[in-house]
Amino acid sequence: MNEALKQMLSKYDCERLEDYARALREILQEIALLGLWRAKFFEKGAFYGGTALRILHGSDRFSEDLDFSLLKSQKDFRLDRYIGGLEAEVRAFGFDVQVSTKPPHTVRAVQSAFLKTDTLKQLILIEAGEDVLRVVPRGQTVKIKIEVDTDPPLGFETEVKFLLLPIPFSVRTYTLPDLFAGKMHAVLCRRWQNRAKGRDWFDLVWYVANHPELRLAHLESRMRQTGHIEQGESLTPDSFRTRLRGAIDRLDVDQTRKEDEPFVKNPVALEIWSHDFFHAISDRIKLV
Repeated sequence: MNEALKQMLSKYDCERLEDYARALREILQEIALLGLWRAKFFEKGAFYGGTALRILHGSDRFSEDLDFSLLKSQKDFRLDRYIGGLEAEVRAFGFDVQVSTKPPHTVRAVQSAFLKTDTLKQLILIEAGEDVLRVVPRGQTVKIKIEVDTDPPLGFETEVKFLLLPIPFSVRTYTLPDLFAGKMHAVLCRRWQNRAKGRDWFDLVWYVANHPELRLAHLESRMRQTGHIEQGESLTPDSFRTRLRGAIDRLDVDQTRKEDEPFVKNPVALEIWSHDFFHAISDRIKLV
């Protein structure tokens, strides 16, 4: 095994198939980031979302996709110009992958690509144990979606973070108050099959515990772009907290907890979740 891959794998306590599968996914994610850095993508875009929170800031929640935003709106942006470099980087570390782009959607200003690979082949590469390899389902694949918002809501700031593996490189990312604003937009506005997503509420707890500062202006910009704030309306601290209280009151806590359990290291940490819990921690959010 490549020495850098061995170091990356050593961060994980792998015993079961799902442990190795998660480690493999995150190793591929970090190599993909390296490929984008080599292709100079971060001169035009920034990393954000749940995977950014995990890789750059140490969140306990595993995340599946790579989400990016351009630094400013660019209608002629082409994600496929960067995919060749990303694919070459992943293959250079021995992984057999397919990377394909999806044609831009005519309505949403989001461009997508997919990194796909055979799970068994890659687990062999990172030297998973024979007992693990024997239980890999035939045809199982690792699939990572890459999305770039080409018309981002503005009012955010970025910073540069450094990763040391598989080699030292840098990643441009949203600052934490703006990452929190993006997550709060999901908490207040996203509906998945007519219900909230568990991962949004897990991340909310992480932000409140670790970096409770939220940039209200960027949240307002996001909500205005998606039509959740009408023309002439503004998002004040009072109206924000009223919206958040309403979202907490509507939350199906048991369903949200159940949805999160497979993606966190310690599901026991979810037992405290309740409407009272979320109301209490929401008071600790600091608007900047």
